[in-house]
Amino acid sequence: MTKVTKALIMARGGSKRIVNKNTRPFADSSLLEVKINQLKRIKNLDGIVINSDDDLILSIGEKMECEVIRREPYYCTDEIQPNELYKHLAETFPADIVVITNTTSPLVADNTIYNAIEKFKECIDSYDSLNTGHLVKDFLWLDGKPLNYNENNKPRSQDLPDIINLNAAINITTKEKMIENKNYVGKHPYIYIIDEIEGIDVDYPIDFEFAEFMYKKVRLK
Repeated sequence: MTKVTKALIMARGGSKRIVNKNTRPFADSSLLEVKINQLKRIKNLDGIVINSDDDLILSIGEKMECEVIRREPYYCTDEIQPNELYKHLAETFPADIVVITNTTSPLVADNTIYNAIEKFKECIDSYDSLNTGHLVKDFLWLDGKPLNYNENNKPRSQDLPDIINLNAAINITTKEKMIENKNYVGKHPYIYIIDEIEGIDVDYPIDFEFAEFMYKKVRLK
């Protein structure tokens, strides 16, 4: 039986580091509208679902012909544990395959999302999620000593081990597994490598400015 595949945009209204980051002006649009317009172009999606507590976000979603789910206040507090939230989001999600695409990753290419969905469908019997990441080739320290290299035999940066940063640009799993795992990262995930530019995540004000600059440079050609 064909599984229904929909995108999920999780967009809480409150943002402490960047006020109204989902709806504030971004490249003559907003992060929310940029992501919705992109997802409308992805041919292997059966719909777009916006889960939020924010009236403006939900209103924009409705106007742009998305399905909207109003999140209960309990699931919007800072005290809620992420695993409890993820389980709830999955339980209220109206499709079989959940494609989580954050507004805070505006540099992901259309074909990357399309190909990631196809890859997950291809390996769904072997892996319980697909999660994007990019390689970190930096000299890392922890507790006062090198974490990923030997200081007495320092390698070239390109020869450092392939440590992966899960950047949350795209996360794909089934509704069933997201409920079971209480997470969008499965117990046996397929790590889908994308480049560092696509993996840019808007978390701090400087990220917002840099992402907007790169979006205008890379996506608005």
